[in-house]
This record gives sequence, C-alpha cells and structure tokens, in this order.
Amino acid sequence: MRVSVVDAGSNTVRLVIADVEGGVPLPVHTVKWKLRLNEQVAPDGMIADEAVERLVKAVAAAGATARRWHAAGPLAFATTVVRNAPNRHEVLQRVASGTGIRMCTLPGETEAELTFLAARRWLGWKAGPLALLDIGGGSLEVAFGRGRLPDFAASLPLGANRLTQEYLGVQDPPGAAELKELRRRVRHELRDVASRIRWEGPRTAAVTSRTFQQLARLCGAAPGRFGPFVERELACRDLREAARALAALPAAERAQLPGISAPRAAQSLAGAVVGRTALKLMGLPRAVVCPWAIREGVLLRYAEDGSDWWTDATGTADPAPVSAAATLRIAGPPA
Repeated sequence: MRVSVVDAGSNTVRLVIADVEGGVPLPVHTVKWKLRLNEQVAPDGMIADEAVERLVKAVAAAGATARRWHAAGPLAFATTVVRNAPNRHEVLQRVASGTGIRMCTLPGETEAELTFLAARRWLGWKAGPLALLDIGGGSLEVAFGRGRLPDFAASLPLGANRLTQEYLGVQDPPGAAELKELRRRVRHELRDVASRIRWEGPRTAAVTSRTFQQLARLCGAAPGRFGPFVERELACRDLREAARALAALPAAERAQLPGISAPRAAQSLAGAVVGRTALKLMGLPRAVVCPWAIREGVLLRYAEDGSDWWTDATGTADPAPVSAAATLRIAGPPA
C-alpha cells in the first residue's frame, strides 16, 4: 500500500510518499516547498492572503505529485502557525476549495503522540521507558511512555521561531538581557513537564526535528549524508557550549557553522536554549537523535490502525486552537 502525507510547517510544506506494507513506512519520494509561513504572519497571528495562496499552490502540487506516484491520500495537516491563526478556518477552506484536499490541524498533544510513536518504532522496545522531545517553529512537543503510545503528552509554546521573534529580534547577536529573559521564559514553561519526566526516570531520551538534527551536527554528530542508520547522540553539556557559541555570533555567521543552515540560522540559538534547558531540567544528560518524526507517525498509525483512525483523529471539522494549558495532559506523578 502506498500512502502520501503532506505536512505544512512553519518553514516548509513537505510531501512524503511511502510504501507502508508490513507496517514499516519506506519512503519512495519526498518533495518540499519553502514557504516560510512563520515570516508572513501578522502581529495578531493572521496569515496573509499571499501566504495562503502560496500554501494552496504547494498543497495542489503535492496532491498532483502523489497522484503521479499512485499514492493514496494525501493525509494533509498543518502545524502550529496555521493551528494558532485566527483565520485558520478560512485558510483551511481555501486549501480545500483550491485543491480538493482536506487539510486539518492537529492538537499539539496529538502531534506529540504521533512523534512518540515514530520514535518508539524506530528505537524499538529496548529503549524502555522513553521520553520524546520535538522542537518545531512554533511549539515544543514532549511525551513519555512505556508502550506503543505515550502515557502523557504535552505541547508548549516554545518553538524556535516563536521565541526568536519574541525575545531575540532586537540585537544581532542578542544582548545579555534578552538571553536572560528567554531562559527565564523557557524554565517557567518547562517546570511542570520537567518535573514529571524526572519523576518517571526514562531509560532513553529521543529528540526529533530539523532543529535538533542541526544542533546535533553542530555538536559533532555525523552529517546527514551518512544516512539515517548512523547512530547520533546529543549531550546536554555539548548543547550548553553550542548555545554559547551561537549567542556570540550574528545570524549570518551562524550559518557558517557545521550543520546550521542559512534559513534556520536566526532561530538556532533559541532552539539550543530550549533543547539544553529541557534536557537539564528533565535530568537527561544525553538523547538519541531520531530521524523519524510526526510524518512517519502519521504513516504508522494509518498502516497499523487503518483509514478510520485518520477520520477519527481529524474529525468532521477542524479542531479549535489548543492553548498550552489545554494541551498539557499532566495530573502530577501517579499516587
């Protein structure tokens, strides 16, 4: 069975076409369109008309590509930028009317659950109790579990691009006061989640997303051209040094460092601060860099639970925006 997934994120729209027979998503074709939606959002969160038109064209192109490859779907979803936009429903309606593809937004908690599933399948049961962290452009997803799906999942407003715009947009490189405020915000948002992770005491920590992959490369991990099966780790102490190095450079010069791409150079510092603070507060000295993330999680759930799962997950109408407090499904450590 061949299935396609479209993921509209903060920076890019990505299409993955994969064969999922046997329960393993084997990619056969991938395409991405760089839209940088996060740069075309008004102060009130509204997505500009021009950006919506570009999104419609990208999703239409993704659908046409999927048909050429004889793939079912696409299963199309948008992440934080669209999910939090006040004109979210209009955006999704324009995508549907312009492409014939029903794109949805998933609650942040659901994104965390799907990414956890992908990490669990990649790492296997030998990983034991597993903690998962995923830094996106608009949010940080965290999950923990002992089984196939997490025992709890959380989505926090700690995306690398979001924090860069809120705290690091005045000076380049940023000043000490800006960094202090950023670290204070990150510690505050992570307090409850970090306490739960420390209490659970995971055997393995896994990190996913392009942000963590680039930071791992900066900290000495093997480059991407060596393939996904090379083991890569990211140490908390190395992230501390990486954050210091990034903070000392303007964004243009960060792009000259190993692993840091020009489009993500500006937000790399915020990503390093979030990653290092999260690992430190959670008591995780190191983490495994997992190449599978939410798109693979969607493919796995589709393959394992059937098309009815996607219908149930997305519902008949787009979910309402979910606040950080609402997506945090934590009642404290079990009695």
